[in-house]
Amino acid sequence: MKPLLAGVLLPLVASLVLLAAIGGPVRAANEVDLQVKSLAKDGHVHVSFTLTHGFTRELQATIRSGLTATIAYEIELRRGGTLWFDRTLATTTVTATARYDNLTRQHQLSRTVDGRGEEPRLTEDEEQVREWMTVFKQLPLFSTKQLEENAEYYVRVRARTRPRVNWLLFWPWEHGAPTGEARFTLIQ
Repeated sequence: MKPLLAGVLLPLVASLVLLAAIGGPVRAANEVDLQVKSLAKDGHVHVSFTLTHGFTRELQATIRSGLTATIAYEIELRRGGTLWFDRTLATTTVTATARYDNLTRQHQLSRTVDGRGEEPRLTEDEEQVREWMTVFKQLPLFSTKQLEENAEYYVRVRARTRPRVNWLLFWPWEHGAPTGEARFTLIQ
């Protein structure tokens, strides 16, 4: 009984004590993170967000193979609830898509907001592809007409890739999409 206690239980207890001492799991330096900023001005909620470390080697390989790769950002405008649940006031989806043409050696880039697209772009620069898919600045996504003055709101952004390049042991369901949020108070 003593070898089992020393061989299994002791390392487990030591790990739990160490985890409690450092205050939880430590984030890896290259862990995917979603940074979000929001600003209410000119009758709209403007949202900026950056998916840091989201343009992974796996996603780059997918694009270089000629497959179309998409990062879909689900954005929610929410207001905190008084008792239990927060209310979702509006939602929108922003997508960034890249496809590499092996013959011309160019990337075709496109973006849509709720299905409305802008003019596709062509580039040979992989850094432009990374920025196109992961950095969004001052998108006027929601109207402020229905919002109350001096009330606190927040914007939540969740990122998902297609095709899924981060399967965990062939587990095809999501295991924690990168999520970020930013709070703001509407002052008019």
